[in-house]
Amino acid sequence: MVRWIDEGQPLPAPGSAAEEVPGLVAAGGGLALARLEEAYRQGLFPWFGPGQPVLWWSPDPRMVLRVADFRLHRSLRKALAQFLRTPGCAIRFDHAFDEVIAACASTPRAGQDGTWIVPSMLRAYRAWHRAGRVHSVETWDGDRLVGGLYFVALGRMVFGESMFARRSDASKFALAALVAACRARGVPLIDCQQHTAHLASLGACEMPRADFLRHVALAREAREARDWTYDESAWGWLDPRLASVAPDAGAAGPPRALPTAEDPAA
Repeated sequence: MVRWIDEGQPLPAPGSAAEEVPGLVAAGGGLALARLEEAYRQGLFPWFGPGQPVLWWSPDPRMVLRVADFRLHRSLRKALAQFLRTPGCAIRFDHAFDEVIAACASTPRAGQDGTWIVPSMLRAYRAWHRAGRVHSVETWDGDRLVGGLYFVALGRMVFGESMFARRSDASKFALAALVAACRARGVPLIDCQQHTAHLASLGACEMPRADFLRHVALAREAREARDWTYDESAWGWLDPRLASVAPDAGAAGPPRALPTAEDPAA
């Protein structure tokens, strides 16, 4: 049976007991901010549907995107460059978080009936955003929010949560901006939770759970990358040609070696 936890009980460590459903570690315990912090520090995340209790997951393997491996395909680079030079088009961080998570919740997904971003999840992650732990990346066309994603930042670890697009490539632009921001801040890895062909096409791959948890244990203790303000110069970390087209980008400088979670300087 799935282990049930009450609100006062700690979450079990992933892999500490046999899992009747692969990757499902525990159920219950609520979505208080302290609980969410506890979970992510262990590499767990909540995922459940309407009418279900809170379910805590740690898949094996885990889908991750090493930011050094992000595939900026030529067609995507050209589309992104065109977007950046178009008046009125912009990438923003944390400008409209509530709109982003609501759009992620309401966007239909192939093979999914309904959404896992249920009202209790919306409330919890909005509160966590106000506490400074959760952030959004947004793609804007004039005054229209046309795409974006949201993520949890913990130490030098980024946990991607969900994305949406209302125009072609809008979510890819947001992901590219997050990758650039991670490179600029020395964050080497973005957790993508579960395998999708879309993420794999952009360079994400599967990592054994034990390796992922070791990485999280190191990254969570590294110096916090707290400032997620959008900076146009970060595009230079992704491709120097993008820095030259981003408005007011300035000189990004030559990319230096990316620090890793194991690097004490990180």
